[in-house]
Amino acid sequence: MELVQTAVSFWTNDERLLQTYALAEKQLKNNLRDFAGRRVLVEGGGYHKIWLETQPMGGEMYAKRDLEAAMNNQLLFMECQRADGRLPGSITLKDGALLPEFNKFQGFCFPGPALNLYYWLGRDRGYLERLRDALIGFDRYLWAARDSNGDGILESWCVTDTGEDGALRYGDAPFWWEAENAPEGFAVVPMASMDFMGYSYAARHTLGTISGILDDGRAASWQAAARDIRAKIRASLWDEARSACFDRDNQGRQLPTLTHNNLRLMYWGALEPDMAARFVEEHLLNPAEFWTPFPLTSVARNDPLFRSNKGNDWSGQPQGLTWQRAITALENYGYAHLVPVLAEKLFFVLKRDQTFTQQFDPDTGEGTGGVMGYGPTMLAFLEYLSRVHGVHLQGEELWWSAMPGRQTRYELVWGERRFLLESDGTRARAFVDGRAALSFEAGRRLVSDWAGNPVKEINLHAGGQIIG
Repeated sequence: MELVQTAVSFWTNDERLLQTYALAEKQLKNNLRDFAGRRVLVEGGGYHKIWLETQPMGGEMYAKRDLEAAMNNQLLFMECQRADGRLPGSITLKDGALLPEFNKFQGFCFPGPALNLYYWLGRDRGYLERLRDALIGFDRYLWAARDSNGDGILESWCVTDTGEDGALRYGDAPFWWEAENAPEGFAVVPMASMDFMGYSYAARHTLGTISGILDDGRAASWQAAARDIRAKIRASLWDEARSACFDRDNQGRQLPTLTHNNLRLMYWGALEPDMAARFVEEHLLNPAEFWTPFPLTSVARNDPLFRSNKGNDWSGQPQGLTWQRAITALENYGYAHLVPVLAEKLFFVLKRDQTFTQQFDPDTGEGTGGVMGYGPTMLAFLEYLSRVHGVHLQGEELWWSAMPGRQTRYELVWGERRFLLESDGTRARAFVDGRAALSFEAGRRLVSDWAGNPVKEINLHAGGQIIG
């Protein structure tokens, strides 16, 4: 298929922010790789593969700068899918050939990003049908292989099935697991997993949207199947008294560690709105738990299993990947007004240190894990920037966002199209192909179609009181 050229340019009178932006743009180009003749965006920061956990989402976020890499970050996972429906947890390059790896799931930030690419690839029906078949196969595989005790809750069998290196609640679980039979003789795994339920929900919810587009008569059944996942999560993993979801061990006992994985469920859309609201308002925004001076710890700060270990360790410190996923998670449930709050916290740390690492100290924001050039942190920074001072593409919509204080100029080039947002720090003006289209007060987001016709408006200052 013929791809359009895309590009972003940004200017601000905040010189340190502009310097940080330029550094992120430069460093991200170093993460572009040739994978057997296909350009992809690898994770970076010492990680040279594409991971199902990060790179479909990472490619989608990079589409504004390189649509070809974004497309390949979706297609290669579909092309490497096994006949039984399992998608590789990662794909590497060995001796010039692609090597899909099936020793973990790692994560599943794939369905939503892959669907967005359909709109941006010119509504290619063949691509959409391929995505539909991939998601059907993957969801079928999950329920055939990962409900070993038949209780209706999908299972994680090893630490890297959910990409949580160092997570203490996994106990003596193996790091990798290549076999197709459930592990035996371990204290915790097979673990009844909120993440795996989120994988299935995301696949089914996206299939509902795809079926509606293709008009194949299955949209309602996929939507009902997605609702069934939400109901199972509430019935089996949600703790009404504690206002959060918790995994269960292989004896059905609750694993009481309060984890950020509830935010992951929000990324996939797998929580009912009332559940998400309670988690956000009682836990996420609590400084004693997840809203530390530099927020979004992996485990609640006051939990007995919290550890502030350096390196790639999901037992406590905030991760760049969590910051990346948090944007969509919050926007999914009406918490867009928290995104600018997080943005400024991230901007402060990255402007100060000029480094993009994997993990951060929850008190100081100092980078503590990985090496320079970690893709999810850089992409998170650029995405937050687009959500507070720029233009974001979401399917067929344009999101124009401006926060007060800085003078900014953000332009998105999409083939022959030009989308420009200028702000003097008080009021913003949007231009579509050189034509003045919108004008609005800073502190708001306007959603429009690609012609600039407004669809709705969001107050980025509304609600969201932080505890303490």
